[in-house]
Amino acid sequence: MSVSEQLFEIIKEKSFKYSETAEFKLASGQMSNYYFDCKMTLLDPAGLRLIGKAVYEKIKDVDADGIGGLTLGADPIAISTSLAALEDGRILYPLIVRKEPKGHGTQKYIEGHVSKVKKAIVLDDVITTGASTIKAIERMRAEGIDIKIACVIIDREENDGKTNIVNMGVDVIPLFKKTDFK
Repeated sequence: MSVSEQLFEIIKEKSFKYSETAEFKLASGQMSNYYFDCKMTLLDPAGLRLIGKAVYEKIKDVDADGIGGLTLGADPIAISTSLAALEDGRILYPLIVRKEPKGHGTQKYIEGHVSKVKKAIVLDDVITTGASTIKAIERMRAEGIDIKIACVIIDREENDGKTNIVNMGVDVIPLFKKTDFK
């Protein structure tokens, strides 16, 4: 089985839920009969390893020196992808974008080697409206980082999430789409 096929099976087993009725409340506040709890895959050692490899395969030709997104969903993806890149002899600095600035010290929005990152790939686990991904794009751009592309684990194909991100001038590469899970 390919990396992508193995990852799909883990996501389907550990992170995917479906109900005939719309019983799952999403971050957007809407109710849905599909729910993806990607943390269950991201916090599984095999799933985390596969996510890093799968994301790296999708973005390895993108000219970037950093990778990250809004905490908490993007953090393990950024770290595992940076490790997959390192195995390929490439440095991709992982970045963690805070929802709120650090409350003390430097009061930064972004953690990591920001000064070494000029071009970045934005990550998210699941997009519905795209709001978290857009917030990460805005925060990185405010630091002078050029956003090359967004890569997400699951595109829910709802509420114009992908379109909203593309309207920010950033293309979106999903590993999987909601319609892949039937």
